[in-house]
Amino acid sequence: MKIKINSEYIKLDQLLKFADITSSGGESKILIKEGHVKVNGEVETRRGRKLHPGDIVEMDGESVEIE
Repeated sequence: MKIKINSEYIKLDQLLKFADITSSGGESKILIKEGHVKVNGEVETRRGRKLHPGDIVEMDGESVEIE
């Protein structure tokens, strides 16, 4: 899946909710903190991680590319 953003970046927890991977910001926070989310192939535990075009986020077999 590809998500186009109209700003310089989007935060990781916001992206998960925006892409309908999680149903709420609270759910995003828990899954990120528990190490279920990868950014560019590496586990990311910071929910405020800034994502830019070209970054790829993976969680439970789903991947999202930022455009």
